[in-house]
Amino acid sequence: MPTPAYRITGGRPVKGEITCYGAKNFTTKAMVAACLGNSPTTLTNVPPIGDVDITIGLLKSIGVKITWEDETTLHIDPRKINTHAVTTPDSRSNRIPILLMPALLHRFGKAEIPRMDGCDIGERKVDIHEAAVEAFGGTIEVDREHLIASTRKKLKGTHFALSYPSVGATETCLFLSVLSRGTSVISNAAIEPEIIAIVTMLRAMGAIIFVSPGREIRVEGVESLSGTTMHCLGDRIEAASWASLACAVNGDVTVHGILPDTLNNFLAYYRQVGGGFELVGEQSIRFFRAGKLQPIMLETDVYPGFATDWQQPFAVLLTQAEGISAIHETVYESRFGYTSVLNQMGARIQLSKECLGKPCRFQHQGHAHSALIMGATKLEALDEPIEVPDLRGGLAYVIAAALAKGKTTLTHIARIERGYGDIVARLGDMSLDITRIKV
Repeated sequence: MPTPAYRITGGRPVKGEITCYGAKNFTTKAMVAACLGNSPTTLTNVPPIGDVDITIGLLKSIGVKITWEDETTLHIDPRKINTHAVTTPDSRSNRIPILLMPALLHRFGKAEIPRMDGCDIGERKVDIHEAAVEAFGGTIEVDREHLIASTRKKLKGTHFALSYPSVGATETCLFLSVLSRGTSVISNAAIEPEIIAIVTMLRAMGAIIFVSPGREIRVEGVESLSGTTMHCLGDRIEAASWASLACAVNGDVTVHGILPDTLNNFLAYYRQVGGGFELVGEQSIRFFRAGKLQPIMLETDVYPGFATDWQQPFAVLLTQAEGISAIHETVYESRFGYTSVLNQMGARIQLSKECLGKPCRFQHQGHAHSALIMGATKLEALDEPIEVPDLRGGLAYVIAAALAKGKTTLTHIARIERGYGDIVARLGDMSLDITRIKV
């Protein structure tokens, strides 16, 4: 049976405008946070993407009432949650079910969720989540198919130090702590803009949360939370993707709907490599190439460092810089799988198991977590269709296809649309030659 694919004709600058969706990495988590309330929550600027659809199905499966007011406004009513067990078949395709565990534990004293999958970019262990549940007074059982958590009494606040400032584990700790008895302290917490937005939402629902310097979050547990209304902030990962596209193809792209502050160090690296940008409004940035592209060394890291989700599109940009660039991936150990296709298209990327930068937790573990990129190289379209490997790697292939001479066909595009939606429709105000076909 024919399946959807993208056909991209590359080799020329891309110009135009695009508006960022609400952030995937906030919206799906906010949908779960709404389940902690005892009344409905409204989210605005909700993106029409695959992960939102998956999360809607997940919440409906446990009794949450979901209604759309318009294309971007979502009402979430958790009052009729009727089961502690998540059984939705496609709930394995993202990482949201693990975050439902606290809400179900608070409500039923037990929670059962499927084992996690998501993009194949590394082990993405949930051991920190499991340890957090146990620290707050729950117990965990694990089998091949499920994680099962339970507690005989109300969860109790605790001091929990994350072994790594994981975004998902920080969210689990927040969701556990807000309705637990007493005070909780979460140390070595993630502080990404999406985390701070979740904190703001929980405060609006009635939570008492203090964020201190040094990655420490203190929470005074409350008896109950109510619903609220929350605007989903613009997607900084998406904005950086379009910025990388503009610079790589020597184009000119204006991105709307993004707060410049959330891009943080991306803008510094973008300047360093030779990209230019201009603030053209409170939430609009024009991106372009400012001059000859220079090779750089960068490391991915937790916020405020260079985000791991910025890495793949930026790597394609670095194939156009004159000289040798290095990327040291310190967040996920297996995130360079997409580079083999770039090499087939003409890039010169060599992977290394060494830390090309400061020693990280993957040192001497045998993971190819660093890359040397020798540029500049011309890219050529491949005769055979290219399978999109994962969400961010897929967007990197879109940029590579825009650079490459000839026509590129990308298959398994649902993996891109999980986070970016139907980009063919969205890129209508850009000059990129992209069409949706069946193969």
